[in-house]
Amino acid sequence: MVEPVEAIDDLRTADGRVPGRRGRATRQRLLDCTAEMLRTGSYRALKVIDIAREAGTSPATFYQYFGDVEDAVLVLAQEMALDSERLVHIVREGNWKGRAGYRAALGLTDAFFAFWDQHRPVIRVVDLGAEEGDRRLRTIHLALLYNVTVQLADTIKGIQAEGRNLGVDPLAQAGMLVATLANVAAHQHSFEAWGIRAADVRISVARQVFSGITGQRPPTRSG
Repeated sequence: MVEPVEAIDDLRTADGRVPGRRGRATRQRLLDCTAEMLRTGSYRALKVIDIAREAGTSPATFYQYFGDVEDAVLVLAQEMALDSERLVHIVREGNWKGRAGYRAALGLTDAFFAFWDQHRPVIRVVDLGAEEGDRRLRTIHLALLYNVTVQLADTIKGIQAEGRNLGVDPLAQAGMLVATLANVAAHQHSFEAWGIRAADVRISVARQVFSGITGQRPPTRSG
């Protein structure tokens, strides 16, 4: 069973106080600096003093909100997992019939690519921590794309109820499509280095997504 990732609503400092507006702003600035430093440097080399300096504050202030660097990264990972609900919304609200379905597939592809670009440094740390056995990060790793997979499976079930895309297991098909979207999103820069245009990758993935969901051939024109 995949454990859900819950929002962090009860924000408190190390001494149990509920931070006010300025305190929350300081905490967010520390998180933003942590995320940016993950984007430009190594997770293993990241130090509290460096984050605090980048945020224009002190290590003592950092420790008011987080026990260590790992705690700050865990908050970023939890926020990222919650943000993945936007992918669920796109699947749920999409019209998957005909050309509208192909446009929905393009929209889902774009959303995956944008999500990966935004959260790439944190995704990298979550993958590393899960591989190394960190229970907290492994939970997030497993939950990250679970809800969008389930929603996609429900969409395929609805299409099958209309007599289309028969002969596939909805959850297995959904898992395959989500894995394809995630892996292509993770390797966009490699494709560019190989001389493959980003626009062509987008269309190729969207066509697979459309066919995998609907069981129909995508439109001849890219749309």
